[in-house]
Amino acid sequence: MYTLIGLPGSGKTTIGKQLAQLWGLAFVDSDQVIEQRLGCSIAAYFASHGEAAFRDLEQQVIDEITASGQALLLSTGGGVVLREANRRHLHSRSTVFYLQAAPEDIARRLRNDTTRPLLQGQDPGLRLRELHHQRHALYQATAHYTIKTARLSVTQVVRKLAMQAELGEYSLPDGNAGSL
Repeated sequence: MYTLIGLPGSGKTTIGKQLAQLWGLAFVDSDQVIEQRLGCSIAAYFASHGEAAFRDLEQQVIDEITASGQALLLSTGGGVVLREANRRHLHSRSTVFYLQAAPEDIARRLRNDTTRPLLQGQDPGLRLRELHHQRHALYQATAHYTIKTARLSVTQVVRKLAMQAELGEYSLPDGNAGSL
């Protein structure tokens, strides 16, 4: 199992889908699993039940997915590292890649996105810098690898990730990192 972590908007879902296809793995987005269980968007659930209730459900989903033993690529929500149990399960049950993106780059990319509850407000760039400050050390502690994504295309990040996994001698599906 492989997992992608990082700030909201760092490319986990986009990169994860391409990497899963490259490696012939199932792709699972923990936020999509949560929304399917809830029957509503995370933003709506956040607004009506609060962050703590969301984090409880997120922890349950992360535990279930990582304990499944399935060969898959997991994309997580940006705040998954806030819970120690999530960090422990991710690190011990999967190979974790931290997609490290600059808050300013993410803010530019997400300037019109209204689906991320923690980035709503007057200054999403400031909020992303705050989240980076709060979470960066947690991402690093959880990850086996940190992939800096600044000025890289999605294809370049996918290649860099595949190469890092291969260099790390993690067994990849079919014994190789594939090609793009």
